[in-house]
Amino acid sequence: MLAQFKAVVVVDFEFIATTGDRPVPVCMVAHELRSGQRWRLWQDQLTSAPPFPLGANTLFISYYASAELGCFKVLGWPKPANILDLFTEFRNLTNGLPTIAGAGLVGALAHFGLDGIGAQEKTEMRELVLRGGPWSDDERAAILDYCASDVDALERLLPVMLPHLDLPRALLRGRYMAAAAAMEHNGVPIDVPTLELLRARWTHIQDDLIGAVDEHGIYDGRTFKMERWVSFLAANDIPWATLESGQLDLSDETFRQAARAYPLVAPYRELRSALADLRLNDLAVGRDGRNRTILSAFRSRTGRNQPSNSKYIFGPSVWLRGLIKPPPGYGVAYVDWSQQEFGIAAALSGDQAMQAAYRSGDPYLTFAKQAGAVPADATKASHGPVRELFKTCALAVQYGMEAPSLALRIGKPPIVAMDLLRAHRETYRRFWEWSDAAVDHAMLTGSLPTVFGWRVHVGEDSNPRSLRNYPMQGNGAEMLRLACCFATERGVEVCAPVHDAVLICAPLDRLDADIATMRAAMAEASRVVLSGFEIGTDVRVVRYPDRYMDDRGAVMWARVMELIDRRQELRATA
Repeated sequence: MLAQFKAVVVVDFEFIATTGDRPVPVCMVAHELRSGQRWRLWQDQLTSAPPFPLGANTLFISYYASAELGCFKVLGWPKPANILDLFTEFRNLTNGLPTIAGAGLVGALAHFGLDGIGAQEKTEMRELVLRGGPWSDDERAAILDYCASDVDALERLLPVMLPHLDLPRALLRGRYMAAAAAMEHNGVPIDVPTLELLRARWTHIQDDLIGAVDEHGIYDGRTFKMERWVSFLAANDIPWATLESGQLDLSDETFRQAARAYPLVAPYRELRSALADLRLNDLAVGRDGRNRTILSAFRSRTGRNQPSNSKYIFGPSVWLRGLIKPPPGYGVAYVDWSQQEFGIAAALSGDQAMQAAYRSGDPYLTFAKQAGAVPADATKASHGPVRELFKTCALAVQYGMEAPSLALRIGKPPIVAMDLLRAHRETYRRFWEWSDAAVDHAMLTGSLPTVFGWRVHVGEDSNPRSLRNYPMQGNGAEMLRLACCFATERGVEVCAPVHDAVLICAPLDRLDADIATMRAAMAEASRVVLSGFEIGTDVRVVRYPDRYMDDRGAVMWARVMELIDRRQELRATA
């Protein structure tokens, strides 16, 4: 399988990673398998160019390659032409199934019955590296030996994994790990003074927020009182999901769904999220004012990134995204696919009616027209509420949602939800045949792949609803990865991937051109994944000195800033 490559280089770095900052390489060990040549280089020996070839005739192998390629970025080394990441391939091999010891290198070795360094010893050596220098001669030798042990482990792992590899697709996944390294290197520009102000005032702001938002008296101090919430729901005729125990389901997902149908719930959802989930000190911001954290590529079952919710600016409540601010002379742009999952479903299922709805520019209103629920000349302005019902139904179908859950989401009786789902089945018959076939395929064969072979395996805990949704989510992840590869390779500063969108940053005199390049990359990626079907994009542009703001968090951001100003005024007059 590897005969096409003249050189096969196995590489591992040890590096120091401080919160929000780029990695600091400590050492590198590499082994070229054809010639047998080895390199053990300490940080002062890591020169302006790698000691081994990186061109089209070389295969670069590592485990969780974005870590090594992040060191490449810091050192100014070029990107390898061919990257095989045994982490991504082990994840693909076991995705959805239980593993002996996780998806790390130790876990992969254990899975195949191979010896490896003990977890305790690995932890101790990582702590020695992260402690930082100066290191004694013995410590330097131990760190290099530890780094070499990972290279040796990869050499043992490679032959047992080769029979499981689809090399062209594996190289595509490796290519994305280079894009992930570039995005982690770039980071998201943050308004640090405002962040520090929030951190300093947050304890008091929480009390002020409760006072400002909780007009119905749900809280007792900072405690959310269940019995008061039950009374509030009953008084406002708001249905609510329950757990098997009969207690109300107070998960954020339930609040999010209810907030869509009942505006009275929305402020409480933001408040609960702010009070429970927001740990401002955890937000990873480096000394250069950029938010950086490991994107954790391929960690989710769908293959999407899974960065830390507390460290990543796009993880906490949406109002906190107001901290995103381009530096002087720069702008940022948030570019997202329009109704991506609807478009993916239409393209992959081959449902002509669904494709026509997507291409209309407003698939949800067109769905309502196709179902005969509104006249042919209906508009968003004239039939907005009906359009919203059909939009919610279309999105719910992609998650395998059934009538009871849909009824809760739309705030309507179950019979209305049943009628909406029936309308969807009758309007998009081809889609449903394809969706049912995907679930059947997964159950019969034990797995379900994306177009590029990222595979979820059916285990004991597999959920048919998740399997039904997998083609949209998994192929949406493929599309995003490919777009990030195209854009980073074409010189766009991609700062962050966000589910079905990206944030880019550029000097003001280049911003429009980079936005055009990014949108072209996203269009091309959609055509590649969907065999020519194109998913459109929308863009929101912010130029310094303005800040980025998610519409969903604008009210909460304004409220928090007002509370900060009020407290500062009180301090000034005290």
